[in-house]
Amino acid sequence: MNPDRSPILTLISTFGVMSLFAVGGANAAIPEMHRIAVDVQHWMSDKQFADVFAISQMSPGPNVLIVTLIGYSVAGVAGALAATLAMCVPTAVLAYCVSRLLARSSHSRWPAIIQAALVPLSIGLMGASGLILALTSSRTWAGALVTATAAALAFATRVNPLWLLLAGGCLGFAGII
Repeated sequence: MNPDRSPILTLISTFGVMSLFAVGGANAAIPEMHRIAVDVQHWMSDKQFADVFAISQMSPGPNVLIVTLIGYSVAGVAGALAATLAMCVPTAVLAYCVSRLLARSSHSRWPAIIQAALVPLSIGLMGASGLILALTSSRTWAGALVTATAAALAFATRVNPLWLLLAGGCLGFAGII
């Protein structure tokens, strides 16, 4: 981080730009958030990032809570507010402008083509998010086995993912992973 630059300004510029590329929501930007927060800015460790993600997923409300928690860890309440607004406001303005444009051209085929093209992009970004989180959470065989089992259960059954997160948290708390 540039020592002359305020952490608040760094949070605003980081998440402001990231918000415009988070096709599919905040969870689609998890790999980039991890890269910035852990590898580039050194705001937190891999384990802290995984913990922040788990807390954001267990808490009620939108998935963008992870940005709030990263901002809080960097600069307290002001950082949480700055990061959250930087992640939400540019996207909200862009979504408003695009929806107005799409409403005017509702008889054209290109809006449907663009929307259909964004689906695989969103799925790929969320898959990358899952991979980053799997690699940061635990590097033991037991952790890998729990991660693989949770992924298989989430894919093959209709078990609520919160139960899987709770089970993983209990195993971590017990010292198994």
